[in-house]
Amino acid sequence: MGAGYFRPLTERAAARYTETHSKRRGRSLLRFLGQSEVRAVDSREQLRRVRSRLRWSLALLFVIAMVLAGPAATALSGLSRPALVDILRVLVVAATLPFVLTAIARRVGGAVEELADSHDQLLHLYSEARVDALIDPISGLGNHRAFQEELTRQIEDARRQGHTLALALVDLDDLKRTNDEEGHAGGDQVLGAMGRLIGTACRAADRGFRIGGDEFAILMPRLDAEMATSVIRRVLAIALEAEPQRRGARSFSFSAGLSAYPEPAGDGQRLFRQADAALYWAKTHGRTDVQAFDRERHGAGDDARSVPELVTAVLDVATRRAVTPVYQTIFDLSTGDAVGFEGMVRPAEDSGFRNADALFLAAEAVGRTAELDMVCIGAVAEHANLPDSSQYLAVNISPRTLETDQFHVSDLLAIMEPHGISPDRIVLEITERETIDDITQLRENLARCRAEGMRIAADDVGAGNAGLRLLSEIKFDIVKIDLSLVQGGALRGSAMAVLRAIRDMALQSGAQVVAEGIETADHLEVVRALELVAGQGFLLAMPTPEISAAPLDIDSFLAARDARRRTLGGFLDLEIA
Repeated sequence: MGAGYFRPLTERAAARYTETHSKRRGRSLLRFLGQSEVRAVDSREQLRRVRSRLRWSLALLFVIAMVLAGPAATALSGLSRPALVDILRVLVVAATLPFVLTAIARRVGGAVEELADSHDQLLHLYSEARVDALIDPISGLGNHRAFQEELTRQIEDARRQGHTLALALVDLDDLKRTNDEEGHAGGDQVLGAMGRLIGTACRAADRGFRIGGDEFAILMPRLDAEMATSVIRRVLAIALEAEPQRRGARSFSFSAGLSAYPEPAGDGQRLFRQADAALYWAKTHGRTDVQAFDRERHGAGDDARSVPELVTAVLDVATRRAVTPVYQTIFDLSTGDAVGFEGMVRPAEDSGFRNADALFLAAEAVGRTAELDMVCIGAVAEHANLPDSSQYLAVNISPRTLETDQFHVSDLLAIMEPHGISPDRIVLEITERETIDDITQLRENLARCRAEGMRIAADDVGAGNAGLRLLSEIKFDIVKIDLSLVQGGALRGSAMAVLRAIRDMALQSGAQVVAEGIETADHLEVVRALELVAGQGFLLAMPTPEISAAPLDIDSFLAARDARRRTLGGFLDLEIA
């Protein structure tokens, strides 16, 4: 990458920076300017060659003239007077011709020299324009076009030389709020601060780019995913530290996702997809986080298919209804009775998606979430066979679906009615792992659903800050605590504190609390100690194709755990049931 891409620049200083550092970054700059300086040198060399050829041509003409006049001069004695005059005329022409041609050559050479100078100036202007075209004026980093060119080049270098290449995609947190509160000037200050931070906190070999409104990319040659994660976490720590003693410094936060070549990404396109999938996960799980791509956690980010191919694959699943519903029972933790069933889906083996996360991540990426949501809800309702009681059926629905003007409660009721599921037995679980863009439209559609008798649940609360904020903005009938907090509560006091806070917020609003992810007796003990009334997880019941309403002896799980503890001398039971 050229000199202008490595360190943050102000718009005014960009040209000065390029000139000052052109020698130090000469070879990189030539690579991005299309060898324009080399072509300028070539034009001067061509001018020198033209002049040399003109001189040789003049000399050759003079020699030819003298050779032709020589034989005539030797026969002067036998020639008449007119012939002698003609010979003298030839000699005069031969002697004069070089001077005439020299004058012509000077005129031609001057025109050629002017043309060469104009050519050099044009190349210089082109070089400056190309530098300007590849620099983002606000952050001083390379722009999206520069990123695409450098990514291609660095992938090729890494492949040829056999070294690694890491890519980090960075998204600034709450830049829109900064623009709303401080105006675009305030937002530009944050963008500039991020550019300066990348320039000072990253290695000299790293390349920073602003590739979108609030999104940046950092290419880190010769680093694997683990080492790159350490670098970006250090950058995040610096961003969070306010330094008022530094003029113009301000604290801010960002979310980042990264991956590396050649493992786990085998090419540049997959490298970007994986980093983007990790970034998406970080943003939808509370932000202010750095995530290295993980195939199990981040879904279809390693899917090498193009966007049109993903659209076709998602629509094929929706058209064929190529999903299989499964149901997990939700139990009353005091009585062991089943209070409800969560309906989930698994993609068919021939769908092209290995799990539901990969399927919905692809649908989100290509804007087909609403269509897929309704198909999955229909599959869950069709095979539900609810017992004739007050137990409810919980179905997952994305905020993307509820935010659209195309969502109609009547469509949802039309799906449920043929299977005998009344609205008062339907619980809509809104996952907080996806960002919410239009909270007003979401509230309106939820109000229409509640008016029909449906209940609303907040799913995966505690997986990120967004869910906690959502609790204060929307009234929920059920609050489901994310499994990460439930499992962490068995080991960490900080998780217990968050669990208590979420419980108190839910109870104050009159909502029922359901603990997810109960996988061991220790998890169950934590949940019961907090007096949470309901729970679900692998310890209590695995997801199955058929609904099971059989009650459980909850106390037996704790009794079996205590017996194992006594047998093992007090070791904790952390096995997954």
